[in-house]
Amino acid sequence: MQRPLIYAVHYRLKNRIGEVVDTSEGGEPLVFMDGARHVIEGIQKAVQGRGPGDCLEVTVPPEMAYGEHNPALVRKVPRSAFEEVENLQVGMKFQTNTGEDAQVVQVVAIDGNLIHVDANHPLAGFTLYFDLEIISVREATDEEVAAGEPLLSAG
Repeated sequence: MQRPLIYAVHYRLKNRIGEVVDTSEGGEPLVFMDGARHVIEGIQKAVQGRGPGDCLEVTVPPEMAYGEHNPALVRKVPRSAFEEVENLQVGMKFQTNTGEDAQVVQVVAIDGNLIHVDANHPLAGFTLYFDLEIISVREATDEEVAAGEPLLSAG
């Protein structure tokens, strides 16, 4: 069986009009193992079969990124749920601990005593545009395979 690969990739994420909204330039590259859950499928598929020095322009549809925006994840909750929060404002994010999984919600509107929160990822529903530069590719070590993630630097 072939070992998973560890990729180190510099990226620039652009919006649909070409403005850079996030980048690894000037910092550490994104380092991940094949199949990593914290890296979107569109990036993982784009780098497969590629090597160091390859530069790619990649368009990633929502279904290969953060999914479609799900209206069921937008809820209205009573202001009393935020009684500990002084100066509650649109844009604030909170981690909930209800149910089996913790969820991050963002306040998207305040309507009197009702607070509208959204648990969708902020990039859900968006097509993403990446410039990728592959810095290195190597086989995962035994320890990394067991851990399911890179443990060493990319190089």
